[in-house]
Amino acid sequence: MGKFVITLRKNGDPQFVLKAANGRVILASQGYKSKKSCLEGIESVKKNGPLEERFERLVAKNGQPYFNLKASNGQVIGTSEMYSSATAMEKGIESVKKNAADAAVEDQTE
Repeated sequence: MGKFVITLRKNGDPQFVLKAANGRVILASQGYKSKKSCLEGIESVKKNGPLEERFERLVAKNGQPYFNLKASNGQVIGTSEMYSSATAMEKGIESVKKNAADAAVEDQTE
């Protein structure tokens, strides 16, 4: 089972990552101005993560594939790591779909 981990950035802004059951980070958020906003971002991932149409598949300038998860309004909720292949990226997307909805939240900011 996956989990969301909330941490603080160097500037003090909260952010979250979604980790798969094996502990690997599969999605990372932006920095938020408040913990409340960060928690709302997690809820958005739980809601949108299972939906195929919310994933935007992209290729970085260096040719590595990655994806964004977007909310219904088109705003990016989280970004994946860079993958070595499109197949690996698709596995990452499937992992988000599988893990997001039921993932626990671990707050490491307190």
